[in-house]
Amino acid sequence: MQARKRYLLVSICGIIVLLLYLTSHRPNQDGDFHTLLSVSRGFLDHDDLKDESDLQPAPRHRRETETRFKGANRTQCRMETCFNYTKCVHGFKVHIYPSQEKISTSYSKILSVIRDSKYYTSDPAKACVFILSIDTLDRDALNTLGVESYVKFIQMQLRMLPLWNNGQNHILFNLYSGTWPDYTEDLGFDPGQAILAKASIPDSSFRPNFDISLPLFHKELAAKGGEKGSLSANTIPPGRKYMLVFKGKRYLAGIGSDTRNSLYHIHNSKDIILLTTCKHGKGWKALSDERCPVDNANYDMYDYKPMLYNATFCLVPRGRRLGSYRFLEALQAGCIPVLLSNGWELPFSEVIDWSRAAIWGDERLLLQIPTIVRSIPNVDILALQQQAQFLWETYFSSVEKIALTTLEIIKDRITHHMSRSSFVWNTPPGAFSVLPEFSQDVSSFPFFYGSLGLAPSEQFTAVIYVTNCVVISSSPVYKLVRNLGKSQFLGKILILWNCDTPPPPRSRWPVPAQVPIILKQEEVKTISARFYPWEDISTDAVLSLDEDAMLSDEEINLSYSVWRSFPDRIVGFPARNHYWDEAHMRWGYTSKWTNDYSMILTGAAFYHRYYNYLYTNTLNEALHKVVDQSQNCEDLLMNFLVSHVTKLPPIKVTQRKQYKESMSSNFVSKQSPWLQSAHFAQRQTCMNAFVEGFGYMPLVRSNLRLDPVLFKDPVSNLRKKYRKMEKL
Repeated sequence: MQARKRYLLVSICGIIVLLLYLTSHRPNQDGDFHTLLSVSRGFLDHDDLKDESDLQPAPRHRRETETRFKGANRTQCRMETCFNYTKCVHGFKVHIYPSQEKISTSYSKILSVIRDSKYYTSDPAKACVFILSIDTLDRDALNTLGVESYVKFIQMQLRMLPLWNNGQNHILFNLYSGTWPDYTEDLGFDPGQAILAKASIPDSSFRPNFDISLPLFHKELAAKGGEKGSLSANTIPPGRKYMLVFKGKRYLAGIGSDTRNSLYHIHNSKDIILLTTCKHGKGWKALSDERCPVDNANYDMYDYKPMLYNATFCLVPRGRRLGSYRFLEALQAGCIPVLLSNGWELPFSEVIDWSRAAIWGDERLLLQIPTIVRSIPNVDILALQQQAQFLWETYFSSVEKIALTTLEIIKDRITHHMSRSSFVWNTPPGAFSVLPEFSQDVSSFPFFYGSLGLAPSEQFTAVIYVTNCVVISSSPVYKLVRNLGKSQFLGKILILWNCDTPPPPRSRWPVPAQVPIILKQEEVKTISARFYPWEDISTDAVLSLDEDAMLSDEEINLSYSVWRSFPDRIVGFPARNHYWDEAHMRWGYTSKWTNDYSMILTGAAFYHRYYNYLYTNTLNEALHKVVDQSQNCEDLLMNFLVSHVTKLPPIKVTQRKQYKESMSSNFVSKQSPWLQSAHFAQRQTCMNAFVEGFGYMPLVRSNLRLDPVLFKDPVSNLRKKYRKMEKL
């Protein structure tokens, strides 16, 4: 019995020792990559062990392992763990802390455009996201943006903010972090749980679906509008002088020097022009090598801008940091970026498909770059150039677009059920112009019919704006409604009755009984009501009409058939133009009959109903105020909006010349202001206010007019589809 007890006691002790041993040697829950690597070394050749550059963990694994060393509070942040969604019950609103100190020019632009946006709120209780008034753009102690831009003691200032809450629901903008010689990613303060909108961010520290990678941009970048892309011709093959170009600093020592020091190997002085200079910094002469005199001489032989605009590919090697100014410069020039910056998380990579606009190179395989770019087919080159221009003009050409793209990405994360697809972000006109609040079906928008193989609906809704309260049987509005009723494409008539007296009853309107006619009076308060997104408008096409518009049924049918081929444009009859008045240094407005035009008046024009939604819900309040105060210029603002979205001009359809003559004589009442000089002066004032609001002049000129086939041709009228038009 005693022996059994001893054996049992020994067995229990052995089991306990075994359990303690297994517990102390349990593998790390995350799987330590370096432990696995040490085990796997026994299966590697001796030569493989000499270079460990390819034995490093993947970016995702690096992020996970770095979490254990940098602290889970920050590096493990995701929207689900570090963002308080309950603050967004009032919608996506952004609050900016009151300004307390001097800030850099670039940060001032960011704050200004956000304050002017539809997302800004001055009430922090309604805010979903907060932005500091403390300038965090430049965290380089050597001051990249200027002496005043490096803010000291940020950590102490953050703790004093009543809404900081360890950075939760805050966005921190940063372009530069770290300083000479290592340029580490140290911001100099703890951002806590704040979202970092940062340039030159490496994929090893980037937090997917939380941080946002920004482009590095010059402080001279326009606040609004921005410079247009320079791709002037869509030619195959590309008619540019140079295949591959670069011009920039050569770093003689320190981080970022290896790649640029090797560029001379592929420079051929013919179609590959890669220029570097040693002449930068105070001590460059002490560090110069034997190649510096030759490099400096070659560098001065070429002007940067002409070389950039005459190149098909532009090399974008890393600088001291991963990002480079050359990236945006290449996009603007219509030059395809060739990236040499291993580990760089590209700007807005969460939504932008950069494989359609840029070429990824490898810093370790520099000599392969010429072969890579020469092997790309000409058709693909044109597609890459066009996509680069689209991305530049949509998301990068101004500080406003960069800042608002950042906000739109965060908004899509918060309202994930209404987020826009990659197709929308990477297809013209881009995410800014496709609002999921209108519809989550891309076929509901006027931009994608062709790519989806669809066509607009086969009927239109006529919207007539009426201000003449005296209506008799011979009134122009009755004649207009009668002609509308003759069109087989008419689906509905909406009368906006802007009068104090009630409108005539339904029975008095000369329209077929099967055509619905809806009268609205109480809801019509201002002239902008004609572009309100009325729920009664169910067709894709809207025919906007003034009450005195003189259109026959054939003119209506022709213009509607043209619009169905161009559903993203304004298609109509009376045209106007803009010009630059050099003497007064302002934009001018003219109604003279010339060989080109840039606007179609919406007194007789087709457009897609989605533009009513954009007009009402997205335009700045200051622009609406200009229209409401003047009770004029709403048609100009609609033309500005459509051209801003599409980057295209409207389309003019055949118009009887008598239209202009009648408007100037018999059919215009003495009280009509349309021909008075004050009317043109007012519209000119409106135009310049709109240019200021948009930040640039979006109108595009055209000299295209679409006539029916055989129009005015000396053939029998019986052979023509629109037979009555030539008699009008």
